[in-house]
This record gives sequence, structure tokens and C-alpha cells, in this order.
Amino acid sequence: LNRLGLRRLAYDWRAEHVSTFDEELDTLKRWNIELSAFWFPGDLNDDAKTILDALKRHGARTELWVARDAGPIECTPEERKQRIEDNVKALRPIVDAAAAIGCKVGLYNHGGWFGEPENQIEIVKALNAPNVGIVYNLHHGHDHIRHFDKALAVMQPYLLCLNLNGMTTDGDKQGKKILPLCAGEHDAALLKIIRDSKYAGPIGIIGHTNDDV
Repeated sequence: LNRLGLRRLAYDWRAEHVSTFDEELDTLKRWNIELSAFWFPGDLNDDAKTILDALKRHGARTELWVARDAGPIECTPEERKQRIEDNVKALRPIVDAAAAIGCKVGLYNHGGWFGEPENQIEIVKALNAPNVGIVYNLHHGHDHIRHFDKALAVMQPYLLCLNLNGMTTDGDKQGKKILPLCAGEHDAALLKIIRDSKYAGPIGIIGHTNDDV
């Protein structure tokens, strides 16, 4: 990151990294790289509490990026209402705990019902907390490509970060879910939509794979 001149990092992790959280945070501080976000569990479980404790120890005011499994996209109006209520109930303790240490919470689209922008917006509205917003990831939005301009417009007032990668039609179904940026057939058009939207917030580059990010 330092050699590339990148000063901000959104940190993803797995179980084997929990023991090195403090080392990771110390290293970022030593190299003057901002911890912009921390991948966070969908419930306030033991891992979530470990992360909160580490952030508090280091005085790290960042964003907690949260994804939840709320079922398939298709549902009845009654099911949608219940899902909104259930997700608000589950997220409320996370939102309050984040606020207590000066952090924000970003609802992270990760597919399924929870990943649909209009559902996330309803959850954000229902939470009605100043430290909550949306993090949108192109690689989990292949079904949104055709109406990305409209999706971006409705999300923009709530958008904390926009994460980019190469996008091609049905890439998520062809083993091309995360292409390097500018390797996808839709990249130029999507970037023009982002530019024309006047979105001026943070932009991330997805680095989940071994491709040349």
C-alpha cells in the first residue's frame, strides 16, 4: 500500500487472523495508513466483541461493514416487512456499540434479499441512526448492471463507500465475479454513470482474489 501510495485500507479477515488484530492495527498506524473499514459479523457475537475491543484499544474510528443472510430476494410483502423488522432488531446492538466508540456501520450488499439496495434503504431508515449507511459492491451486483444508474441514484444519500471491480454480464455465474477493474465489458459504462452521478465519497478497489488489483 505504501509503495502504491494508497493511504486507506478496508480490512477483511478470517478466523486465523483474529489473534493478529492488534498487530494489524499497530502496523497500519506505523505506516500512516487509515483503517477505513473493518469487515464485521452480522450479529454481536464473540468475534464482533473482539473486534470492538481491539478498535477501542487502538482508538480506531472506522466503519464496520456488515452483511447478513436474510433469505432469497423473492418474498411476499408480509415477509419483507418481517425481514426489515428482524434485521433492524439484529443490527441495533451493533449500531449502538459502534456509536459508543465513534464508529459507523455500513450495510454491505452480499447477495440475497439483504443485498438489494431498496431493502437496505428501508433498514437504514428504520434504524434511524446517524452512524448507519450503505456500502455498495459491484461484484455482488451483477443483476443490477442494467439499472445501475437508478440503483446508484436511490442509494446515494446513504452511500458510505462504493467498491469497484471489473464487471461482465453474468460474471457471477461464469467464474468471473471479480475481474480486475477495466477488464470487464461494462466497466467504462459503469464508471461514466458514477462520474455523472457526482458521487464524491470513498471509492474502493476489491482485492478478494489473486488478480492484479
